[in-house]
Amino acid sequence: MLKKIVVIGTVDTKADEIKYLKQKIEDRGHYALVMDIGVLGKTPFEPEINNRQVAEASGVSLDEIAAYNDEDKAMQKMAEGAVNLCMDLYANGDLDGVLAIGGTMGTDLALDVMAVLPLGVPKLIVSSVAFSHLIPPERICADLMMVLWAGGLWGLNSICNQVLNSAAGAISGAAEVYTREEETRSPSVAVTSLGQSCCRYLNWLKPGLEERGYEVVVFHTVGMGGRALESLIANGRINALLDLSAVEVSDHALGSIVSAGESRMETAGKMGIPQIVAPSCIDGYDVATWQPLPPRFSGRPLHVHNRLISALSTTKEEKAMVGNVMAEKLNKSVGPTAVVIPLQGLSEWDRPGSDLYDPEGIIAFAEAFKDKIKPEIKVIELDAHLNDKIFSDTVLSLFDEMMPKVP
Repeated sequence: MLKKIVVIGTVDTKADEIKYLKQKIEDRGHYALVMDIGVLGKTPFEPEINNRQVAEASGVSLDEIAAYNDEDKAMQKMAEGAVNLCMDLYANGDLDGVLAIGGTMGTDLALDVMAVLPLGVPKLIVSSVAFSHLIPPERICADLMMVLWAGGLWGLNSICNQVLNSAAGAISGAAEVYTREEETRSPSVAVTSLGQSCCRYLNWLKPGLEERGYEVVVFHTVGMGGRALESLIANGRINALLDLSAVEVSDHALGSIVSAGESRMETAGKMGIPQIVAPSCIDGYDVATWQPLPPRFSGRPLHVHNRLISALSTTKEEKAMVGNVMAEKLNKSVGPTAVVIPLQGLSEWDRPGSDLYDPEGIIAFAEAFKDKIKPEIKVIELDAHLNDKIFSDTVLSLFDEMMPKVP
């Protein structure tokens, strides 16, 4: 089936590369719509969506944008137009994937476009700053693909062509298998977790939820997982939330490089989606294993998970602070909300003799949380460990109170 793929770039400066991509996509039997986001230069060929159309979609003319005499302001305005045009194409069923190509300027614009398209729509950026620390995590949408544009700053060559071939193949292949969400899907329950070495409740929760007729969608709480979760909730794809791994909240509050953003643990509550929450995994503060620890962490217990990520023990005071933060977030909830606090341990690494064991810290969290949480939110202090079956049984019991059984 023919797919419609939007190719975004500055045609005045990257005409050869964009034409090459267009041809490679069309060689696979698809339709490539070139969107020109350049402002000043002349284009050697006429794109399907020209730069004047992009400018006008932002509410001003191209001449007005050029008159800014400010490249940053100009490209931000062009980004508005590109976003609006891509959303219109998507709404009309004329967009099955987006491929953008550029340096820092084109990448900056492309990130805005990718961020507004629903999760699942194929998105690929070919960039000279792919995977660079110049790109803040909060601007990377959850399902974005990126390819480093090696050898491609100025014109075509054998190395650049290899990258563009891969990019054209990748976006074409992704578009070929992309379909819009089916209306008849089962209701979805999102569950957050850090994996079986740390959290084992899914062994009981997943089959229990499936028996009740729900699709179980699990999110790995290492930053990007939480971003994907919040995005899907905002897009109406999630019917209920078991937010049982709160480490992204504590990581963000304590300044970890692992972050799902300021709004983590807020979207479901604001939208009124039923949610059950636990403070699991706030016993650890995530750090990069490959980086030296700052001196302020000297002497703290450290659990090395692998060569990428390790968890430092959080202090009693930090856990109390996280209790305040979580309560503030959940107090914004307008829908059914309940909280389960397992008093005997917040992760598998929080047991007697383990790196993150801190029973006094759990009490400090619970007291701070209860002091601030609004009374209509149900709080259960459970004399059990997170990975005890009774924790999962308690969550399922609360779920049954909130959600109907699916016929």
